[in-house]
Amino acid sequence: MTRRAYLYFIITFLLGIVVGGAGVLFYGWYGGHWHRGFEKQRIVQRLTRELNLTDAQVKQLDQIVDDSMKRFAELRKQFEPQFDAAREESNNRIRQILTPEQLTKFNEMVRRFEERGKRGRPH
Repeated sequence: MTRRAYLYFIITFLLGIVVGGAGVLFYGWYGGHWHRGFEKQRIVQRLTRELNLTDAQVKQLDQIVDDSMKRFAELRKQFEPQFDAAREESNNRIRQILTPEQLTKFNEMVRRFEERGKRGRPH
């Protein structure tokens, strides 16, 4: 009987580790804590390594990435107000169909989403 009790204890312990680890992974990944943003050096290093780039090519790649980042920032500035307006219009339409209790929860969800977006958004 004691061997069976030890076996159950060990199985329970191992299941706790697995479930706990899965919970941490789920929280970290879907909570936005483990998503990496764009890192120029990581991209340059990876392309350099995998494509066996020369020093001259690395310098050119570095400039291309810098230029692209500036262009993306310009596009983001140009189109972000339109995306924000469309998002706000959608949110307002959703608000119209909600009960007061649902509206409170929805507004909190939107606030958290916007807060998370501001942390990850380069400006």
